Amino acid sequence: MVQKAKILLVDDRPENLLALEAILSALDQTLVRASSGEEALKALLTDDFAVILLDVQMPGMDGFETAAHIKRRERTRDIPIIFLTAINHGPHHTFRGYAAGAVDYISKPFDPWVLRAKVSVFVELYTKNCKLREQAALLRLQLEGGGAGGDTTKETAGLLAELSARLAAVEEQAEALSKQLGEEAADPAVVATAAHLERKLTGLRRALDALEPGAGGAAPVLPAQN
Repeated sequence: MVQKAKILLVDDRPENLLALEAILSALDQTLVRASSGEEALKALLTDDFAVILLDVQMPGMDGFETAAHIKRRERTRDIPIIFLTAINHGPHHTFRGYAAGAVDYISKPFDPWVLRAKVSVFVELYTKNCKLREQAALLRLQLEGGGAGGDTTKETAGLLAELSARLAAVEEQAEALSKQLGEEAADPAVVATAAHLERKLTGLRRALDALEPGAGGAAPVLPAQN
């Protein structure tokens, strides 16, 4: 049974959190509420999230400051952040959102369908990445076992083929995401986020290619996927 992804909703207004839950409930994932930046950071200490929807205007620690804390932590710096704001101060305000590490910046009122579609992309990437880590862990155990029997060889080959297919699906999704982000905003922060994901996928692809029969050389260490 596939574990549901967690989505962190951060807003100081209960009615806004309720509206977000109504919009995203169709994705059938686990929605976690946080009514402040401090509460969001506390939730991020113990749980892994596919994406964070972060309100900009909050009393005390605002969205920009919260995002800065998230990006400084090694455990959470790669989690996609979508900023939500009821104000629009023009390009400078939007640029500040991307500079803080957001992958998207949406002004209220927003189209529920568009928001749901954007979030679903990150949920799908997260889910596939989790499956890849599980497959990589199994493959690593298989390789460390060092079995030379025919059955073991077949199992390893089958596992490697499945892992390669799963990676191909994530690579395709990442390419679509990069194209979408590039069309919507050519901000350096957005480009950097997409490039980071592509680098991680490239590293994993090289490791898998090296494991293919006939590749030669020592078996590489599969890169950790954060």
